[in-house]
Amino acid sequence: MDFKLSEEQQMIVDVAARLAEESEEDERILELERGELANSLLEKLSRLGFAGMTLSEEYGGQGSSNLDGVLFLEQLAGKCPTLAGIFHEANFGPIRQIDCFGSYFLKKKYIPMTCEGRGLISIGMTEPEAGSALTDLKTTAKLRNGQYIVNGQKRFISGAGVSESYLVFVRLSEEKGAKGIGTIVVDKDAEGLSFGKRERMMGHNTIPQRDMIFDNTRVPAENLVLKAGEFSKAMLCFDIERLGNGTISLGIAKGALEHSIRYSQERYQFGRPICEFQAVQLMLADMTMMVEAARLLIYRAACNSGRSYPGRLETSVAKCYANEIAKRVSDLALEVHGGYGYSSEYPIERMVRDSRGWAIAGGTPQMQRIGIVSGLLGRRFEQRR
Repeated sequence: MDFKLSEEQQMIVDVAARLAEESEEDERILELERGELANSLLEKLSRLGFAGMTLSEEYGGQGSSNLDGVLFLEQLAGKCPTLAGIFHEANFGPIRQIDCFGSYFLKKKYIPMTCEGRGLISIGMTEPEAGSALTDLKTTAKLRNGQYIVNGQKRFISGAGVSESYLVFVRLSEEKGAKGIGTIVVDKDAEGLSFGKRERMMGHNTIPQRDMIFDNTRVPAENLVLKAGEFSKAMLCFDIERLGNGTISLGIAKGALEHSIRYSQERYQFGRPICEFQAVQLMLADMTMMVEAARLLIYRAACNSGRSYPGRLETSVAKCYANEIAKRVSDLALEVHGGYGYSSEYPIERMVRDSRGWAIAGGTPQMQRIGIVSGLLGRRFEQRR
């Protein structure tokens, strides 16, 4: 077992680190202005060849492994979370479901759009009464005269109103639960699609979240990705999303630790740097152990998956742990920084806020724990009973 990065992987890390450093100041401006998702950042990734890094080469991607994508994403997340979120969407998000299971028509239409920096595809899953209980979703898509007519509402959709297209989870048949659910791509300009007011969230201020309202929204039949009964395929791809999610949490924790190491050597109290005080040393040691452990769990899941789907158990363990330690490490970083950590002029308070959001997205730590035990025991646990 070799823990060393190859020369190519080290180059990926170095390029990503430089890009993160260059974008950090832009991120602070975006955060203060609470701006929209920065499409210019997607174009920037595209120019560098990283917008569709993990997507199929035959449609314009690089065909890189999940581990390569994780290495790049980790560097971005600690310094430029907006850019990290865009990279995540373009490499670990719903575009991967199209890459894995979409028709030739869908791949040809949407993968080049992402790789060339012309627009992102966001995911439409959550509803007012269907979050963790996703199979309770009520949004319907009924086939009529060569079109799907979509009706319903999605809640807290990241990128809503800004992304060019949306991979929407819909009920395609009268069958209850997962058996009736499939996915379909809905373009931003589809007739009958509208967006609610922008939500003001605790974190993720540069990525807009809105409701999506479908009122007899017309979608071409060829935009169907997964038909009813293929919900399990959607969840396979969602494990890829969870891998990216956990990596962003790792990046946040890594960034918080790096800021704390630097600050502890620059900040003087009682005539000496605070890194000389044992209380600070213990916090830095705990933060380091958590970051290193999270990194190993994520790298294992990514490495074992190649370009395919990561294992459900490995992914749940990695995501859950990374989500939890991002909250803990950013909290400790705030304590190391004291009043400066609480100030919006410094990045630590943003890391504290953002770490909470990624833990909610993609399946909460509580749901991941249930999945972990399910994998350990080889049985499902029905939540409805």
